[in-house]
Amino acid sequence: MFTKITKKHINKNTKRKKRISPTVVAFIGTIIMIIGGFFLSYNYVKSKKVMAYDYMNNVFFTNASENGIEEENIISDSDTGVPDVSVDPNQYIGTLIIDKIGFNKGFYPKESELNDVEKNLLLVKESDYPNVPKGNLIIAGHSGDSWKSFFNDLYKLSIGDTAKVVYNNKTYTYKFVNIYKAPKVGNISIYRNQNRTTLTLVTCTNFDSTTQTIYIGELQSVE
Repeated sequence: MFTKITKKHINKNTKRKKRISPTVVAFIGTIIMIIGGFFLSYNYVKSKKVMAYDYMNNVFFTNASENGIEEENIISDSDTGVPDVSVDPNQYIGTLIIDKIGFNKGFYPKESELNDVEKNLLLVKESDYPNVPKGNLIIAGHSGDSWKSFFNDLYKLSIGDTAKVVYNNKTYTYKFVNIYKAPKVGNISIYRNQNRTTLTLVTCTNFDSTTQTIYIGELQSVE
């Protein structure tokens, strides 16, 4: 006796053939878990590496405190001096020049509306002007691929390279003595020799949205 095969039976059998076996599902799930675990581990290790690097900088400069090297946080209300020239807030007050990377751009007074990292270089409000003895001129800028990424090539700098700041008809030459990364958490700690007049450049780390890189230069000459 033959069983009558209907279209309903055919469709039912076809659906059964298309079902993925539990073994394949388990295999795919395992691969996804492995990939996810890899990325989680990578981000964790990277964050720990940055923290360790920042910690070692802290240890190094803390151990050298007898030479005047200390940590200072850029979030403060300290008196950082005023320009010793009459300035127009819509005009550059000085120029940062880094010959190694072909960089030459002006910056505005701290009080100017144009002193904005979204438009220009940012002269951080905690900055001292270049003529302040043992002061710290702090300039921040974006990295990346947009028109405002003025500091995009800072990653090419090394310890020993120099930068110049032209201010009030004088040229201040600095030599970079420390370059380090720090987690991007809204503020940074600056490690510098407070017995020296310094320049600090701050920018986002290239190809890493979780950290920023800090470049510390010490004054070598004024001409």
